Amino acid sequence: MKGPFRKQHSTMDRSLRNVLVVSFGFLLLFTAYGGLQSLQSSLYSEEGLGVTALSTLYGGMLLSSMFLPPLLIERLGCKGTIILSMCGYVAFSVGNFFASWYTLIPTSILLGLGAAPLWSAQCTYLTIMGNTHAEKAGKHGKDMVNQYFGIFFLIFQSSGVWGNLISSLVFGQTPSQETLPEEQLMSCGASDCLMATATTNSTQKPSQQLVYTLLGIYTGSGVLAVLMIAAFLEPIRDVQRESEGEKKSPPFWSTLLSTFKLYRDKRLCLLILLPLYSGLEQGFLSSEYTRSYVTCTLGIQFIGYVMICFSATDALCSVLYGKVSQYTGRAVLYVLGAVTHVSCMIALLLWRPRADQLAVFFVFSGLWGMADAVWQTQNNALYGVLFEKSKEAAFANYRLWEALGFVTAFGYSTFLCVRFKLYILLGVLSLTMAAYGLAECIESQNPMRPHAPGQANQAEDEEIQTKM
Repeated sequence: MKGPFRKQHSTMDRSLRNVLVVSFGFLLLFTAYGGLQSLQSSLYSEEGLGVTALSTLYGGMLLSSMFLPPLLIERLGCKGTIILSMCGYVAFSVGNFFASWYTLIPTSILLGLGAAPLWSAQCTYLTIMGNTHAEKAGKHGKDMVNQYFGIFFLIFQSSGVWGNLISSLVFGQTPSQETLPEEQLMSCGASDCLMATATTNSTQKPSQQLVYTLLGIYTGSGVLAVLMIAAFLEPIRDVQRESEGEKKSPPFWSTLLSTFKLYRDKRLCLLILLPLYSGLEQGFLSSEYTRSYVTCTLGIQFIGYVMICFSATDALCSVLYGKVSQYTGRAVLYVLGAVTHVSCMIALLLWRPRADQLAVFFVFSGLWGMADAVWQTQNNALYGVLFEKSKEAAFANYRLWEALGFVTAFGYSTFLCVRFKLYILLGVLSLTMAAYGLAECIESQNPMRPHAPGQANQAEDEEIQTKM
């Protein structure tokens, strides 16, 4: 009995170690990128350079989502894809040293092209790792995948804490902002339509020396992430595919079109609104909330502290949802996330931000993180479980629609009032939940639900293929 037990225990340790390497690699990378993204709309507000760079970035991600992830993962493997994609993030940090239209836009495109393969490779890696460990341990594949995604997002979401803490500590050396007159505060919050053309706290910026200090820290963090993945992450093979005889690499065009072939599955067509909404709501927080609420009322040095609250709540709830979902089911968590976000949006429409209401800024970001954790953990796990045999294509589609959400959010950032952006979010969330409910009804009617890891998922996918 000791032999198999030791083998199972060593497999678990090895799997967990790899999950932790991926998680801490992403922690270092997104400590830099997350902090930079939160500051773009406030730091480079002239002619909308910051939000245009972000929109271009996610436009590149949208394009790459259509074909790059399955292709790169097939050619380079998950590890190689992660390393190559991370280099694009480092290039973006370097581009911020010489911030202009000629540096930020090209490096944004480079980052965007690498973002979709990066996330698809990460999701594929964790899904294969979870299913492989579950099969050897005799557990449910979806439970292990959920648990691994929970661990990943606990560590990953804390990147926002460190990235924003660094920015607030560095920019905290900026002279304190003076209190704004009441009439100027009227243009903050949901009433913001001028996009920082009025005299607000957003017009007062930190010195260039402080900006360079921050960028140096962020760039070093990104380089460390690349080195960690290269040195410590084990390459992984999809054993399930090899056992099914798929040893030959598929033709180029087959890999290229695999992302679109998956739309023959009705479940995917219904679930595309989930990543679209995820992109919209994250885009709203990182551009509109940071600029029109926080920077406009309190000043740029408070962005980091407010976003720390979001990231910390997001991280804690991510691991909580990963554990709780096996008892409550995912539908309950989706309802919790939707109700929380709807409540926040209605309150943001009615609230008139003032500098003496400091705690309220943190309450909103915390609640937003609590709901965002649902979309991050459950969306990824849902795609990994329902489309187990087409993981790369499924996650590529996920990133494509999430990127479209970001592009849309940053694209209309410079010409729509904040209140209209909140109305759009409310409308899209309502449609998203309706489509998700329909997808769950279709799934519940399928008699071949997984009861054992591997076999049931395989049978379920085969049945779906015959329907197509």
